[in-house]
Amino acid sequence: MGATAALATVLVAIGHMGLGMSGGDRTVTAVSDNLALLHAQHRIEARAVAQPRKSAPPPTPTAAEIAADPTKLPAASAGSNGTTVPHASSLSRADIFAHSRGGSGSTAILLTGVALAPPDAPEAVRGVINAANQIIGRPYIWGGGHASFYSRGYDCSGSVSFALFGGGLIPRPLTSSELEGWGAPGPGKWITVYANAGHTFAEIAGLRWDTVGDENGTGPRWHLATTSTAGFVVRHPPGL
Repeated sequence: MGATAALATVLVAIGHMGLGMSGGDRTVTAVSDNLALLHAQHRIEARAVAQPRKSAPPPTPTAAEIAADPTKLPAASAGSNGTTVPHASSLSRADIFAHSRGGSGSTAILLTGVALAPPDAPEAVRGVINAANQIIGRPYIWGGGHASFYSRGYDCSGSVSFALFGGGLIPRPLTSSELEGWGAPGPGKWITVYANAGHTFAEIAGLRWDTVGDENGTGPRWHLATTSTAGFVVRHPPGL
């Protein structure tokens, strides 16, 4: 109700009630009620003006847009009250995306230390990668993984053997010397084992599987960077 309408209501009430003693009391009451109503209406109108209008929600990104840019993922709901968690990260886009060595050919992707097999990888290669992922971060223990495939820690040939076993490529753990004569000579398309009397590592779908030390310590883990192969015998599983 506007101020003019409220005042008109008051004047009408006065005209109908007269100026008698009892009429005066009723007039005062009517004026008081209408002034209170007018004050309440002004408060409501002021609040409506102060309240910003809600803008239309942004369009929901398509699945293709999200796949191309994960930062377009909508904020996750924090509860049934509709509160949202701000979609912010200290990581750059380069850090958010998974990493691969690059270059031509099919290569695995390294995502937070875990290898993801290429879509066209043979089943045996997938098995090797999945097995290796199971022992990521285990400590380096000389002789580990030789008395049994399952060990608290692994040495270089023990970790390579565990991975190969996961693809059904060896029946038992092999030492570095045994891996020098394993399989077929030369590099493979998917898996290449490098072995000598002192060390063994493998290149699997474009990632290096090794136990050498880095900023994370020693023990079986994936590496993007290549390393020198001088002095190593090069072998691969036939057909892979």
